[in-house]
Amino acid sequence: MKTSSSHKPRPMIDLLVSIIIPSFILMKLSGDEQLGASGGLIVALAFPLGWGLFELIKYKKFNFIALLGLASVALTGGIGLFELDTKWLAIKEAAIPAVIGIAVLISAFTPYPLVRALLFNPDVMDVEKIKQKLEEHNSTAAFEKRLLKATYLVAGSFAFSAVMNYILAKWLVTSPAGTPAFNEELGQLTLYSYPMIALPSMLMMLGIFYYLWRTIRDLTGLTLEEVMSPKQ
Repeated sequence: MKTSSSHKPRPMIDLLVSIIIPSFILMKLSGDEQLGASGGLIVALAFPLGWGLFELIKYKKFNFIALLGLASVALTGGIGLFELDTKWLAIKEAAIPAVIGIAVLISAFTPYPLVRALLFNPDVMDVEKIKQKLEEHNSTAAFEKRLLKATYLVAGSFAFSAVMNYILAKWLVTSPAGTPAFNEELGQLTLYSYPMIALPSMLMMLGIFYYLWRTIRDLTGLTLEEVMSPKQ
């Protein structure tokens, strides 16, 4: 059995299973003559939910972000199946990234800041080499200050996602829950959220990673190849 250490990112499969297939089902197969509103919603949500559970179980690794993703899918299903007011969908869409952003911000004032887990960790960077060079250049304190700034930037990127999720959900999803129209709008929301929210957020994270690398380069003199983890 594969372990978490052998897990390789599969972005195309993630995109297909979590966004493209569910969006197609919601928009094209939720009519009364196909799966129906409830059936279409259940089948569409089964793909990201099943894939997320498969990833968590197969690779035996607790992932806070993945857990929130599963909770998001479950809440979306509950809103549709119990035919709740669509305002709760917008609130839910904003709440998930908001919770992550708040957690990142709070963690900055604990011994275990989440930015270290996200960016400054042995799977991404050669942490021990960087720490050694920082001590040699008496730059550890300066690095910690910039790492705190990176934490604020990461929290800000999640705040952007929360606001954009809320605006997009309020704009696209206007039909009553439990109807084929609601499912179609939910499919559009899933489809549009990738280019309008996920990609900008990804670019922000890449920018933050670049800022962190520039910081390390300035304070230690290490090149990008020397900074990257040997695991890479």
